[in-house]
Amino acid sequence: MPLGLKTSPDSAVARALGDVYRRLAGICEALTVRVQETPGAGVTAAELMTDTDALHAFVAAEAARIHARYGVRVPPEVAASRALHDYAWTVGVLIGGAWYLDRRVPRIRPEDLRLNLAEGTYAITPGSDLACLTGDRLALLPGVLTLPQEAQLRARLRIEVAEHMRPLLAAIAPVARRGSRALWGMVGDDLVSGIWYLGRMLGEEAAAVRAATDVLPVAVPPYADGAGFRDLVAEDGRRHTTRSRTGCCMFYRIRPAEACVTCPRTGDEERLRRLGG
Repeated sequence: MPLGLKTSPDSAVARALGDVYRRLAGICEALTVRVQETPGAGVTAAELMTDTDALHAFVAAEAARIHARYGVRVPPEVAASRALHDYAWTVGVLIGGAWYLDRRVPRIRPEDLRLNLAEGTYAITPGSDLACLTGDRLALLPGVLTLPQEAQLRARLRIEVAEHMRPLLAAIAPVARRGSRALWGMVGDDLVSGIWYLGRMLGEEAAAVRAATDVLPVAVPPYADGAGFRDLVAEDGRRHTTRSRTGCCMFYRIRPAEACVTCPRTGDEERLRRLGG
């Protein structure tokens, strides 16, 4: 009999999710998310997925931030890719981070995530659905899908990220002018890099690299590629972990000489230089 998520207003699940989102925001300096017990102002992810005007405002706001920060005016497709990258990374840290810290996989409905377009910050209202392992103290609550094995929970993580992102990818693809592989490559990149970043912030990079590799060991549809971590060895023998993005974040279009350190355009020698090797 197939397992399915049950719905319930049970506040224990929402409280647990709110707690882990706050922990993530406290650990991850780059995660600009605050928790709202009840929905507030801002554009919802659901609106981005269904309202063309909201989507174009999302892209225009990113273009304005790029110009203010870097003094560069970029075409809509670049702004759309940058905005999508930030959104996908945020979702990846929230869902992937909850899994990494607590072995719980939340369902983030598009209407639960709100974006302040002017500031580029997010607010999330914790939901009441999550998946966890059988022995979790929340396992018997309504709204909780229990799974007996770690591999099943990782599969649930991939599913929840994909189900949240799929409608937004469909909506933004014509503006970003990118195909399915590039878009899903970006989502996979940002899920992997979000877990990796969290591990670095906790001082446990090696464990996070193993965890992210377990989540995406190879290309698992719809994700276009696996985590693909590898080590670079500096002249002094120090090892530095790196990977190459599958879905380019387009920063090189803003600063051509400063492509990000995981960009395929950035060679290993330059990566080592930036990593202090």
